[in-house]
Amino acid sequence: MNIIKKVIVPTGEIYVAQGDKGLIEFLTVGDYGKDANIKADFLGITRELNGVPNGEVMPLTEKWVVTISTQYGCSMNCKFCDVPKVGKGRNATYNDLIGQITTALSMHPEITSTKRLNVHFARMGEPSWNNEVLQCARDIRRAVRPYVGRSLVHPVVSTMLPKANKNLIPFLQEWVEIKNYDYRGCAGLQFSINSTDDAQREYLFSGNSLSLSEISEIGKLLPDPVGRKYALNFALADDTIIDAEKLASLFSPHKFMVKITPLHKTDACEDNNLKTSGGYDYFTPYKDKEEALIKAGFDVIVFVPSYDEDNGLITCGNAILSGSKVKTTHRIETIDVE
Repeated sequence: MNIIKKVIVPTGEIYVAQGDKGLIEFLTVGDYGKDANIKADFLGITRELNGVPNGEVMPLTEKWVVTISTQYGCSMNCKFCDVPKVGKGRNATYNDLIGQITTALSMHPEITSTKRLNVHFARMGEPSWNNEVLQCARDIRRAVRPYVGRSLVHPVVSTMLPKANKNLIPFLQEWVEIKNYDYRGCAGLQFSINSTDDAQREYLFSGNSLSLSEISEIGKLLPDPVGRKYALNFALADDTIIDAEKLASLFSPHKFMVKITPLHKTDACEDNNLKTSGGYDYFTPYKDKEEALIKAGFDVIVFVPSYDEDNGLITCGNAILSGSKVKTTHRIETIDVE
């Protein structure tokens, strides 16, 4: 896969490459470690998270995250995401998917193994539209062996649950089979929910996501997770509605956990006046919601990125192909990798 541009930011690298259908974007990133930027009482990480300072990420030998695109652009038109500005969602090919992963790994030949390689199908596009994601996930461990040997691989799918996708349920059922059996639980599934109020969700997802009750019925069809529970993700805005009791009535805390993050500072969020006031500096925006969710029976993770992570555009909803500009120290290289 030929790299057109490499953008080096404090926590990782963003790549633009020539794919089978045009330009595609993916990234590799280090991790601060769970003690730095999450609060999760059920994991014994109980201190309040009042901002995450910029700092050094862990070595890639400890944890390596590769985030790839499943589509060229996206058609979901979520109000908080810049990717729709890239264009209509067109499915990446199988070669595109594997190529993004192996190309990212090839950029660091000095790393020959890692304790954990996370592969997130979450840069550009809605993964449930692309069935090649399923075969790619099954083949990742074989594909990465020349680069990181038999390192632990942990793939993750994040979905907005598009209402127009007639293949959504079969896709999710097959993904869960991959999670539970192929990876023996070492894989993730995240539902991007963002609100428990359907009118609010209708706005945020531009009417393209299923209703919460419809998503609940899909959740009931899925078998109990092996390993980590399925995640319900809330990107928190100032007016976000999270009714913990309603959520627990729709999604069993036995099968589902909750993840809360600030809304990332995308151009789309700025255009639509969506923000999490104080969410990068204080625990206040999360405190009451976290307490209510825990009281309702959920395991809850609060994740807050550093300014370097968000301004470096490595967080969800960003895409330099959309025209978004990196707002932190960075370096741009033009290179060519076969």
